[in-house]
Amino acid sequence: MILKFPGKILKNQSDEELLAEFKSSGDIEVLGELYSGYMHLVYGVCLKYLKDREESKDAVMQIFEKLITTIPKQNIENFRSWLHVVTKNYCLMQLRSEKIRESKHHEWVIDPGNFMENSYEPHPIDEDEPYMKEALADCIERLKGEQKNCILQFYYESRCYNEIASSLGIDEKKVKSHLQNGKRNLKLCLEEKNERKRQK
Repeated sequence: MILKFPGKILKNQSDEELLAEFKSSGDIEVLGELYSGYMHLVYGVCLKYLKDREESKDAVMQIFEKLITTIPKQNIENFRSWLHVVTKNYCLMQLRSEKIRESKHHEWVIDPGNFMENSYEPHPIDEDEPYMKEALADCIERLKGEQKNCILQFYYESRCYNEIASSLGIDEKKVKSHLQNGKRNLKLCLEEKNERKRQK
């Protein structure tokens, strides 16, 4: 693994001294010097959980960036142990997000009716996956701007209401409304496509 971080040659300073210096100065080079000694540990933990070399390399970079804002807020007694926990939690969150994303994608593709509001009965849709992918993609393209953006961000990017609201410059109530209307319109569109398919 060839990854480099900003760092400067420091005179055999301990983890505690480097932490204290970074907290007081905010100097990224000091943090880089501290982190570089543990990259192999971080990479190893990431590889254990993520099972992918490239994803693990990306994770090493992401965790470093996370430390820049996290360390100043923490009272760290043992950096190695603390970093191990941070790395493990990061990986578990990544896996959780991926699991949610896969689950949502599966439900959309196999049975989009199950994603609709409880007030709507799921419509029995043909489990013809290639057809459903194409039909769903077309129906999403037909949605109005903010409905489409909300649907894509919520279901395909696993973003929460707050994140979507921030990215679109609207409040969370609007996001919820766009999702509800978007799902309703998708259901109607898919039902229409499915009915046409059956009539052929």
